[in-house]
Amino acid sequence: MTLVDYIVLFLYFAGMAGIGFWALRRVKKQEDFFMGGRSFGKFFQTFAAFGAGTGSADPVNTARGTFVSGMSGMWGVMYWLFVTPVYWISGVWYRRMRCLTLGDWFVERYESKGIGVAYAIFGVFYYMVYGGMLFAALGKVAAPLMGGSVQFLGSELAVESILIPVIAVIVTLYGVLGGLTAAYWTDVIQGICIILLSVLLIPFGLAAMVSQFGGNGLMDGFRIMHEQLPAEYFTIIGSGNASEFPLHAILAITIINMIGIVVTPHFIATGGGSAKSEMAARVGLVAGNFIKRFCTIGWVLTALIVLTLYADDLSLLNDPDKTWGYATLKLLGPMGIGLVGLMLACLLAALMSSVDCYMLVCAALVVRNVYVPYFNPQASDKNCIRLGRIVGAIVVIGAVVLALAYNDLFKILKLTWIVPMTFAAPFWIGMYWRRATTGAAWGTVLFCLFTFFLLPKLIPMVAPGMRDNPNYALTNPLVETTSSRTVAPSDIARRNAEIEAWEVIQSVPVAGRSNKPVALKAGDTITETSATGGKAIFWTGGVSTVGNKILKEISSTEENGVTVVTRVYDCKLRGNGDFRIDLLVYHSFGINLVAVSSATLSTLDLPFKILAPFIVLIVLSFLTPKNNKATLDRFYVKMKTPVDPEPDKDVVEMEKSYAQPDRFNGRKWINHPDLEIQRPTKLDFWGFLACFGFCFLIISLVFLIATIGA
Repeated sequence: MTLVDYIVLFLYFAGMAGIGFWALRRVKKQEDFFMGGRSFGKFFQTFAAFGAGTGSADPVNTARGTFVSGMSGMWGVMYWLFVTPVYWISGVWYRRMRCLTLGDWFVERYESKGIGVAYAIFGVFYYMVYGGMLFAALGKVAAPLMGGSVQFLGSELAVESILIPVIAVIVTLYGVLGGLTAAYWTDVIQGICIILLSVLLIPFGLAAMVSQFGGNGLMDGFRIMHEQLPAEYFTIIGSGNASEFPLHAILAITIINMIGIVVTPHFIATGGGSAKSEMAARVGLVAGNFIKRFCTIGWVLTALIVLTLYADDLSLLNDPDKTWGYATLKLLGPMGIGLVGLMLACLLAALMSSVDCYMLVCAALVVRNVYVPYFNPQASDKNCIRLGRIVGAIVVIGAVVLALAYNDLFKILKLTWIVPMTFAAPFWIGMYWRRATTGAAWGTVLFCLFTFFLLPKLIPMVAPGMRDNPNYALTNPLVETTSSRTVAPSDIARRNAEIEAWEVIQSVPVAGRSNKPVALKAGDTITETSATGGKAIFWTGGVSTVGNKILKEISSTEENGVTVVTRVYDCKLRGNGDFRIDLLVYHSFGINLVAVSSATLSTLDLPFKILAPFIVLIVLSFLTPKNNKATLDRFYVKMKTPVDPEPDKDVVEMEKSYAQPDRFNGRKWINHPDLEIQRPTKLDFWGFLACFGFCFLIISLVFLIATIGA
C-alpha cells in the first residue's frame, strides 16, 4: 500500500467517527439510542438491511467458494436468496411488536423474564461468534494488502493483529456515541462502498485478461475465462459427491436459515422495528437483501477472473480465503492512486456496517432483559444508555478475541446456521399457536442447548470407550473416481507452478523426495482422480487408523472412460472430535448411513436440527400448563393491530385493541380458539409472489452470465 492508500483509509475512519459525534446530540432516551426513535423510511431501512446483512466475510467466502468449486461456490452466500420473500411478511411482524429487543417479545409472549435473559445470552454469544468471523475475514484480505506482518514495539506481528483492534476501536467509537442513528447514517455511506467493492475489480480484471491473453474490448474477457478454465467451473449447481454445495445441501441450508434468521437479534432493528411505517419495514428489508444478491454476482465474477489470471499461484491454492486480497493487490496495486486503500475501506465498510448494528442490539438485550428487570427496575434512560455503551464495547472486544483465535471461516459460518435454532421453534410456534407454553419454550431451549452443543462433547468424555467401539467408528466407503478430459490452459499454468515449486524443494537435501510432476501442453489429456468418502458417521473430527491403514476393494466399474473404485477400511479405527447425536437418531431408525455419500452425511444433521425443536415444543406444550389467557389476548391483538406512523395515533389504536381483544378475529384464516393464523392481505400475497419471482430473475441472470463468452 502507498501513502495515498493510507490517506484514503484515514479519511474514511475520520468520517465514520465524525458521524458518531454528530449523532451523539440526537440521543436523549433509550428508544433514540437503540431504535433511532423509529423514524426511518424506506431509504434508510434499505441500507440498514443491506449493511447489517453484508459483512466482510461475504465477498471473502464467495470468492473462496468460487475459487475452489467454480460458480457453484456462490451458494456459500447466495443460499439466502430464497429466504428473501419471507422478509416481505416478517418485516410487518417486527414493526408490530413495538419492542426494543426480541428478548422483550419472548418475555411478553411466554410471561417469563428468565427466557429474556436466556435470549440475551444467546444474542451476545451469537454476535461475538459472527462478529469474529467478520473480523477474521477482513484479516484474510488485509494480510496480502499490507504485507502480511508489521513491526510493533520491536516485535514482528501479523498485520491483522494490529488492524483488527484498530477497526474495533473506530466502530465502537461511533456506535457507542451515536447509537442506531449513527449506525444507519454510516450504513448509507458504507452501503455505497460495498456496492463499489462488488464491481470495482471486474473492469480491471477483464482488462488484465485481455492484455495478457489477447482480445478486443473488455467483453472478450468472458470468452477468455471460458477458454482458460474447465467447463465445470461455469456450472451453477454443484454436482457429484465432492461438491461443497450440491442441490440437496442448498435446499437444507436455505430451509434452516429461513427458519433461524427470524430470531437473530438484529432483525428487531434492521428487520423493520426501527422503521417509521410497516411499508418502510417491508420495502427496506426486501430491497436491502436483494441488493446483496446482485453484489454476490460481482463477487463470483471477481473470483473467476482471479482463477483465470492467477491459476499458477500456489499460495492461493493453499489458502483460497486470500483470493479477494490477492486480486486487489495485483489488479489495483500497480495503479498507485489510492484504489487499494479504497478497496480496503470498502471491506471495512462491509464489516463496520454489520458490527455496529450487532453491538447495539446486544447492548439493548443486556440492558432491557437483564439489567432493568433484575438489577435496577427504576433505571433512568441515562443509566441505560451508559450501560448499553459499555456492553457494546465488550461485545466488540469478544468478537476481536475470537477472530484472532479462530481462523476457519467456513467452520464459523456453519456454526451460525445452527445457533439460532435454539429459539426458532418458540418464535414460530408462539406466533401462531396459543397453546405453546412457557414450560415448553424452556424445555425446547434446554433441549437444543444440550443436544446440539453440550452432549456431543460430554458423551465421549463420560464414555471414552465409544471412540474405539467398532459400532461407532464407522465410515462410508472411500470412492475414487478417475476421469480424463482435455487440459485447459489454467491446468497448464497450474502444473508449471507445481513443477517450479517441486524444483525449489528438491534443492533442499531431504529424504523421501516425491516424483517430479509431468509437464502439460495444449491438446494433452489430463487424468483427474477425485476421492470422496471415508467420512466418519458419528464423529465430527473423522476417524484415524489404529495401527496400519488397510483398505479393501469392494467394487470397480468403468463406463464412458470414467473408472470408479470403491474401498472400505479393513482395520481398527478410532473416532475423533465430538459425537454426532443426530446421526445416532437416524441410525436407530434403521437408516443405512454407511451407504450414504459424504455430501449427504454433511447435510443430514440439518433436518434433525430443523425438525426436532418443533416436535419437542409441541409435545411439551400438551404436557405443561397453559399460559394466562388475558396476557395472550393482549399479545395477539397487538400483533394484529396495524402500526400508525404517528406515535400518538398508534397509542390510541393500541388502546382500542386492548379494550377489545377480539377486534381482528374476523380475519382469522382457521376458526380455532388456539390458532392465530390471519388471512393474508392482497399486499401480503402479491408482494410475496413478486419477491419469489425476483429470486428466479436473479438466478436467471447468473445463468446468463455463465454463458457469456462460452
